[in-house]
Amino acid sequence: MEFNHHSEALETARRKCREALAGKTSVACMGDRLALNSFCLVKPIYDSIAAASTTQAEGIQAIGKHRPDILFTSDDLEQGYGIDLVKEAKLACAEIKALIFLRRETKEVVDEALDAGADGVIFVSSVGSGNGDFIQSLLTTLKGGIYYPADVRELARDTKQPNDAPVIDCQLTERELEVLNAIVGGLSNKEISESLFVSSETVKSNVSTIISKLGVRVRTQAAVFAIRHRIVG
Repeated sequence: MEFNHHSEALETARRKCREALAGKTSVACMGDRLALNSFCLVKPIYDSIAAASTTQAEGIQAIGKHRPDILFTSDDLEQGYGIDLVKEAKLACAEIKALIFLRRETKEVVDEALDAGADGVIFVSSVGSGNGDFIQSLLTTLKGGIYYPADVRELARDTKQPNDAPVIDCQLTERELEVLNAIVGGLSNKEISESLFVSSETVKSNVSTIISKLGVRVRTQAAVFAIRHRIVG
């Protein structure tokens, strides 16, 4: 893939990245030292970085110390496992947004990342291809949405036939399905409110009801459930 670092599209991406991370703090943890250093030296990201490391233990220590807004990690680390770091980070800092770059493109790894609570999942191979948009993942997760591009969602879907899907105790209403579809699409409550022309409080109530009906704890888990069991498109 040819990479034009002077392209207008890249300049726009830098601007959006700078705006998204303004006033935010981040921690980066990646096993590839060249990738980690290159990533952290990008000016908009550099300004937000509180700590950078190559091991799971160092990553969780940095998160406990700095309480960052977002964690950038890869699945491969020098010691430990990036997906386990995401899981630990969510336990240590409930409000943190976790964006993980996966080198291995298998259903098993995708399932692990979703179960760990990753807010954004991107395959390394798709970065810059239009299928794994780093800037869009950043904008989406920082405003409260989730970012699971089409290739990630496809691997996450259950291979069972639709008739084998779990029975939901209380079926979702048409409006709740609309809200769930919007959650899977990465929309925040505010954006759902604006797209459906209802109040934010109504959306908040709908989200709470969806979470309860699906038997999950948070909206990210509701999205994962919906993708796996093909409840939404």
